[in-house]
Amino acid sequence: MKTYNYGKQHIDAADCRAVLETLKSPYLTCGPKVAEFEKALCRYTGAKYCVAVNSATSGLHIAMLAAGVGPGDEVITTPITFLSSANCARFVGADVKFADIIPQTANIDPAEIKKHLSAKTKALVPVHFAGQSCDMQAIKETVKKSKKKIYIIEDAAHAIGSEYKGSKVGSCKYSDMTVFSFHPVKTITTAEGGAVTTNSEQLYKKLLAYRSHGMHHTQDWEYKMLELGLNYRMTDIQAALGISQLKKLEKFKKRRRQIVDFYNKHLGLKHLQEQPFSNACFHLYPILVDNRREFFHKAKKAGLNLQVHYIPVHTQPYYRQFGYKKGDYPKAENYYAHCVSLPLYYDLTNADLKEIIRRIKSIL
Repeated sequence: MKTYNYGKQHIDAADCRAVLETLKSPYLTCGPKVAEFEKALCRYTGAKYCVAVNSATSGLHIAMLAAGVGPGDEVITTPITFLSSANCARFVGADVKFADIIPQTANIDPAEIKKHLSAKTKALVPVHFAGQSCDMQAIKETVKKSKKKIYIIEDAAHAIGSEYKGSKVGSCKYSDMTVFSFHPVKTITTAEGGAVTTNSEQLYKKLLAYRSHGMHHTQDWEYKMLELGLNYRMTDIQAALGISQLKKLEKFKKRRRQIVDFYNKHLGLKHLQEQPFSNACFHLYPILVDNRREFFHKAKKAGLNLQVHYIPVHTQPYYRQFGYKKGDYPKAENYYAHCVSLPLYYDLTNADLKEIIRRIKSIL
């Protein structure tokens, strides 16, 4: 019996050639391919600057550092996300505040953000869940009403290739920085890797320094360490794969949207709704079911290796020490109680989709 995972990378001969050519080149890291990948991401997103890193988590961390977030500050994000979206605030000693979601999209609710803004709020991390952009204009307008500088850092780990109101996610039209992930289950991959885009030269220079030990190069071999940075650099091998993958992004996006349309038309189960402002490159296809645990195990026996995205972050033992508990964010918790993500990746054929739907219907 053929098995299906919820996500999977697509690597072709061109990707292999790109990596092999780099392996034969003088540079395996700190070479020209990283800069080439960064420029390609700028061209694609429309952002002025890009800093490639070794993971989206690293990208979120240096975004916090570049924004000057630290002890005594608060960062607002969503409970329905991977741990990094909240942990990045804790990395720099800031406190995390959560804002509940819009059930139809599982994205952070601008009205809920407003409830948690305070004099201590330094940054906001909206997460473009499953690939659909948050309502960034509404979020920016909400933040502006606070009459203080609050950095908006988009967590677009799911959303390379997505658009919001005609602008590419990553353009930073409504934000200070955007962070991407290139993990193998994402739309394009560099094996592990990420990137931060921005339109601010000042933030760009800080991101570059924090990515590489806090070093600022002056002349010849000389450099000055002005901040305590880290080694979050991407290798040229990864960047070469990223350049090759990026050329196929629109093709990947088209197929992912076709798969989502197929599920919507033929499956007949409750799912998230794409909003009029969105043109998403879908990373996930979550459905909402009753008796989720039973469904999950039956699906596994039927050859469907599904996944749940995500356990609400505020319910994790680490965050409970800060006073969070079940019941704090009822919409997020209700979503989690029913969600499960179906297979969604480029290599799925229509025959595969029909088989997946057949198996799902047989266990409902």
